Amino acid sequence: MESNWINTIGLRNIAAAIGFLLFLGWETFRPFFPFFKEAPVRRGKHLARNIGVALLNGAMIGLLFLPLWSRAAVPEFGLLHRFSMPGWLHTLFAILLLDCWTYWWHRLNHRIPFLWRFHRMHHSDPWMDVTTARRFHPGEIAFSSLLRLPLIFLLGIHLWELLLYGALMGLVVDFHHANIALPERIDRWLRAWIVTPAMHKVHHSRIQAETDSNYTSLLSVWDRLFGSFRLRPDLAAIHIGLDEWSEPPNQTLRGLLNTPIHREPAK
Repeated sequence: MESNWINTIGLRNIAAAIGFLLFLGWETFRPFFPFFKEAPVRRGKHLARNIGVALLNGAMIGLLFLPLWSRAAVPEFGLLHRFSMPGWLHTLFAILLLDCWTYWWHRLNHRIPFLWRFHRMHHSDPWMDVTTARRFHPGEIAFSSLLRLPLIFLLGIHLWELLLYGALMGLVVDFHHANIALPERIDRWLRAWIVTPAMHKVHHSRIQAETDSNYTSLLSVWDRLFGSFRLRPDLAAIHIGLDEWSEPPNQTLRGLLNTPIHREPAK
């Protein structure tokens, strides 16, 4: 089983790199919002900041939480092991349960003020693109990673299943954060199954009623099932970011990491 999760890490990293480069290229040549059309220097700084945060989070997960997740994945223990089922069905249920948990964790980050202090760093990006998919405060990543420990243990999820879910979710998260748009017919078909750019642009709107919608990360069914699904036809009119928190002093690396500390944004 150890070789399974080691191989999954390798495949996940390859898939993440390919997906990131694909969407980065797509939004470079066919951007939906003209954020960086005449500001390549700003784009470079934006990419460096967001990727810098992503590398910090990646190191924390790899060095601290991956070994803990491995210990929590006790063989043949947990809810899913109480039922006789083929391996593929076990994996399917593991992915569904993890995705449902991710939906509720995201929703709680919007509802609980303490958690929102960390999560607003992600929403404060006024230039949402594929790098925004990796822009999460290390505190938020630490909380979610710790909460996965009892989830893995009690549900009986294999470590490689967790990593597989992470790879699938990562590709879709890169996709719906990318500064791209699909023809409505294609987006409509895809969003019957997964989160699409049209859905997630609404989630990054500065209008709170829109920010507090479309919480799911991989499968769109959760927003439909729990009443948080929302669309709007004029995507180009959406104002991305958070009022005041999207101002330049809050967009430096120091400003990003300090976001949870301050009650009011830097001016």
